[in-house]
Amino acid sequence: MQIGLHPSIHAFKPDEWDALNPSRYPGLLHGFLSSLEDSKSVGEGTGWQPLYASMKRGNDLIGAIVCYLKSDSYGEYVFDWAWADAYHRNGINYYPKCITAVPFTPATGPRILLKDGEDYLKITEQLIKALKNELAERVSSWHILFPDERSFQLLSSEGSWLERSGVQFHWFNDGFETFDEHLATFNSKRRKEVRRERRRVSDQGIVFERLSGYELNDQAIDTLFRCYQTTYRLRGNLGYLNRTFFEYAIDRIPDAIRVAFAIHQGKRIAMSFCLRDTKNFYGRYWGALYDVDCLHFETCFHQWIEDAIEQGIERFDPGAQGEHKIARGFRPVKTRSLHWVKHSEFELAIRKFLISESNHVDRYFEICDGHTPFKALNEKISL
Repeated sequence: MQIGLHPSIHAFKPDEWDALNPSRYPGLLHGFLSSLEDSKSVGEGTGWQPLYASMKRGNDLIGAIVCYLKSDSYGEYVFDWAWADAYHRNGINYYPKCITAVPFTPATGPRILLKDGEDYLKITEQLIKALKNELAERVSSWHILFPDERSFQLLSSEGSWLERSGVQFHWFNDGFETFDEHLATFNSKRRKEVRRERRRVSDQGIVFERLSGYELNDQAIDTLFRCYQTTYRLRGNLGYLNRTFFEYAIDRIPDAIRVAFAIHQGKRIAMSFCLRDTKNFYGRYWGALYDVDCLHFETCFHQWIEDAIEQGIERFDPGAQGEHKIARGFRPVKTRSLHWVKHSEFELAIRKFLISESNHVDRYFEICDGHTPFKALNEKISL
């Protein structure tokens, strides 16, 4: 078996790379990663320098880990600015660091790609060893963000990681056949609030269309990108992604893309951009050209819940943060990350901090879990 380190996804053929990702988790598809690189959304000058670790048996690709060498902490959603500041105040460089994550995407998923039927643990151990040897003199730390359960178990089996937790809000499909069945699980107050929220949008004459990547033409991409940039401009920034990225991704992975457009008097006025795999939706970007009451909730949440029910999707992960999602049927879930810190004294200090932070996260989770909108088991529903 041979281990290789590569600066570009183009070191791999699309079919051989995607064979390691049978669920088609969108953030690790060859078409997604190549769209980031070819549009120059990652690479030199962006703070995200790709590094791909691979294992082959002969010419057969059997495992891989995607990494990025980072010169800042933007676009990660597991915040370590305080760690970087502590390094700086002690005269030690925190950057560059290494992360294993999907750029600009706080979505749980596989972080190690493995060919079915192989010795998963052995491949993982060898890839980690090779990467740590490569990174030992180049970075301060290595951070694996939002790993799914299998990746977490495989990676954490090598015991030098620190574990960090967080909270997001996801929607789960409990076998619903209609949106009303989803609402039937709510208590009366919350159910009425959601219906009133949806009426406020429809009463303004706004309708929706939901399109796959196959159905997006240049005009639709123009509107999509204008809406995307509008959201960032409101914060005084430009978006991480450029229009070329969206063009490439829509062309290369159209089956992994869905977009909801809000339409008023025949014009598209807002959009929500969603990625998908075989079982999950991942809400990514939203934007509106006009300020319309309740439009955000309808475009980003209710439309995708409705679409997920129609398509038999099991889970909708709408992204980071947002307690406002709870009232709309999203449940708190724990997220995790793994951290390897080279400096022994900082490793000890961060370990102590994470113990304290974990207690706060657990308490926050309990509070959020106590405010879900779902009815008591003995409540009777009148639809």
